[in-house]
Amino acid sequence: MRRGRSGLGPDWHVGGELAARYAAGTAAESEAWSLEKHVEACGACAAVVSSAVRAGPETGPLLAGIRAAVLERAVQEPRESVGSRAYANNGTGPAIGTTVTGAGTSTTTVTGAGTTGVPPRLSRAARVVWAAGPALRGAWLVALVIVALGAVALSYGAGLGASVRPLLLVTAPVLPLAGVALSYGLHADPLYEIATSTPAGGLRLLLTRAAAVLAVSVPALTLAGAVLPVAAGGPGAAAWLLPGLALTLAALALGSFVGGRRGAAAVGAAWLAFVVAPAAAGGPAGAALMAGASPYFAGPAVQSGWAAGAVACALLLAARRRSFDHLETP
Repeated sequence: MRRGRSGLGPDWHVGGELAARYAAGTAAESEAWSLEKHVEACGACAAVVSSAVRAGPETGPLLAGIRAAVLERAVQEPRESVGSRAYANNGTGPAIGTTVTGAGTSTTTVTGAGTTGVPPRLSRAARVVWAAGPALRGAWLVALVIVALGAVALSYGAGLGASVRPLLLVTAPVLPLAGVALSYGLHADPLYEIATSTPAGGLRLLLTRAAAVLAVSVPALTLAGAVLPVAAGGPGAAAWLLPGLALTLAALALGSFVGGRRGAAAVGAAWLAFVVAPAAAGGPAGAALMAGASPYFAGPAVQSGWAAGAVACALLLAARRRSFDHLETP
């Protein structure tokens, strides 16, 4: 690494030696991560790394073959289709600023959202939501709205009153879990292979999408619980937050071993068997369900236990972070 001369402080740029080690695959994980994030915003360093990769004994011929294939395809296709194809197949295409040049065709610069699958006419805010994950634009979001509004409607419209709160309490922790399972993975994301191969893929992208799911589900479910009538002696509207966080992190940690969908399914099944079923043993709603659910939510000791479980799952997830750099198997 070499320090920059911008005068802005500890700015650094990629040197030839680091670029060569990165191209050879011998750079340390921390160095590779820093380099990948840096070249996203620094064109000069991106050029240095590209030169090192093209000069590599293994990567050079591979990239030369890919470039030859792209140029051959560009010559065969009409010039107009080169730019439009960026969003043809599931919204995939060249990255921002990619230039394709071929004999007999003029240079065409493809601009857009790269391989994130974002339609070109969406606004900036809509692009952020679209890229946040499949769950935020799929059936999970509809289910979340139905649960939140349905709880309020049953409580006030159907006259069930405070008996709805325990139903929401035992349902809320698994809704973010389902959203995370639908956000990333072989069976959830149509662009999974492409996203995993990018510098921001793997665990970083999974955590970004998990945060987006929590940012939507936590306010919606907590607000729905807050407007429901309060049951005497029952847990509050936010009592599900730590259990929900612990379940989500447990699913992510387990997913590092068996895949995201299987991990979420296993944690959800355990919640159903060990929490929902015993809580509903005395009755499906009302005071009996509240009495059965309270031991899993109420009290500092219980909440501390969920917090400790969340921390343990987070530590396991950090230790298993490299497992998300590999593609899931069916």
